[in-house]
Amino acid sequence: MRSLAWLLPALALALAAACGATHATSSSGPSQDAAVETGDDASDAGEPAPIYIPAAMQRPGDADAGYAALLDDGYVGCGIPYTAYSQVYGAASQDQLLPGRNATNATLPYDLTRFTTTGDGDGGAGVDVVGPNCLACHAAVLGGQIVVGLGNTTNDFTVNLASEAALAEALLTDPNEIAELQKFVDRGNAIQPYTQPLTVGVTPADNIAAALFAHHDVTTLAWSDTPYLPLPPTYAVPVDVPPWWRMSKKHAMFYTAAGRGDHARIMMTASTFCIDSVPQAQAIDAYFPDVRAFVETLTAPAYPGTIDATLTARGQAVFEATCARCHGTYGSSGDAGGAAAYPNLVIPIADVATDPLLAGGAAQFAGVYVQWFDQSFYGQVAQLDTQAGYYAPPLDGIWATAPYFHNGSVPQLAQVLDSSTRPTYWTRTFDPSAYDVAAMGWTFTALPTGQDAQSDPDQKKLIYDTTKLGYSAGGHTYGDAFTSDDRAAVLEYLKTL
Repeated sequence: MRSLAWLLPALALALAAACGATHATSSSGPSQDAAVETGDDASDAGEPAPIYIPAAMQRPGDADAGYAALLDDGYVGCGIPYTAYSQVYGAASQDQLLPGRNATNATLPYDLTRFTTTGDGDGGAGVDVVGPNCLACHAAVLGGQIVVGLGNTTNDFTVNLASEAALAEALLTDPNEIAELQKFVDRGNAIQPYTQPLTVGVTPADNIAAALFAHHDVTTLAWSDTPYLPLPPTYAVPVDVPPWWRMSKKHAMFYTAAGRGDHARIMMTASTFCIDSVPQAQAIDAYFPDVRAFVETLTAPAYPGTIDATLTARGQAVFEATCARCHGTYGSSGDAGGAAAYPNLVIPIADVATDPLLAGGAAQFAGVYVQWFDQSFYGQVAQLDTQAGYYAPPLDGIWATAPYFHNGSVPQLAQVLDSSTRPTYWTRTFDPSAYDVAAMGWTFTALPTGQDAQSDPDQKKLIYDTTKLGYSAGGHTYGDAFTSDDRAAVLEYLKTL
């Protein structure tokens, strides 16, 4: 049952991660006029113009209250009855605990929350359950420490995890608890065919969100076992979970610049797994501005190794001449206090040339799913509003965020700057201790063949196969033009961000 923690975070529209969520407003970026000028320059050079994403007003929140809500409130709405959970698990080990949790949750792992269900007015209230919280995807262990906001790239969504939850029924006798467990299992089974990517480590958050939208009435949010909308393709689009600390700079939440307007309203869409009414959604929405406020306080962890100051200075100059157009400047990190600005630009597919599947309108960022969102409670103050390109992220703490690209196709940062070194087929261990700080990425093994040559399903799912639809490691070849010395200098500079 411990692995059931996948359920909520994979559902989160932000958090995605994944589909990575990277949201929040910024007052430090360039003006819209300046960004448009950047786009015009690109057009004059015969390249597609980047698209500026403007800021939107956000509701204020209390960061301390948001931390408490994130870890202790039952926004997922349902879960495994605590009666069953407690028969299998005791208190979590110290390395799985986070400080500041309430007494009910103080001894639970950081990615699980115990709460009492509220029901939907027709029953289901008053059951003591344990369910996943957002940190199941948006926290990870790095250097032996839990880093809140670091994307978890060790989750395994390739198997039918909903069936594991059903095993808990053997530990229950109370009819209300059994009914609550069955709701949890039924919801998982309803979306399961759309939630299984080809490899461990990526999240199918986009497909899950689309499947959940399809099962909820757009006006009342009531669940229907028979979907109201056509279901998404069963081929799950792979998404890497980005770090939350980018939220303080970005004006939109997702890789394709979807997720605009009120970010808190979009973040709490994670609750669509189990909520069944607008009043339930309103109750959660009332405190999600606090969660957003907490997320905006997060900062990237500092690089723990040694840094060559001379090489860094050279790398900063190269970076600002070639990379800052899309990724911004970081003067306060790289020198004594120069200007820093993030441009909030979407780079067209024709320019960045990374795998186009997600930006081409996959999963919930297309057609009827966008319409559902816009017409629902969530769309009253928020919009998906996707663009046909990828939102160039700020690079704070990039050393810690492997694998790279929106689909997690590149295991180490040096390969981002030299496309000739990217493995076509590769695998890695999923032990957090295998993270190579010096290489700024995962310790990996390049393979001669991909998934099609592997018959063992347990081994097959460990292979990242860049020949598969949506899994390409191509594109972003800007660094290929660097000399080897300049490339090494830029990598050294990136350690300082």
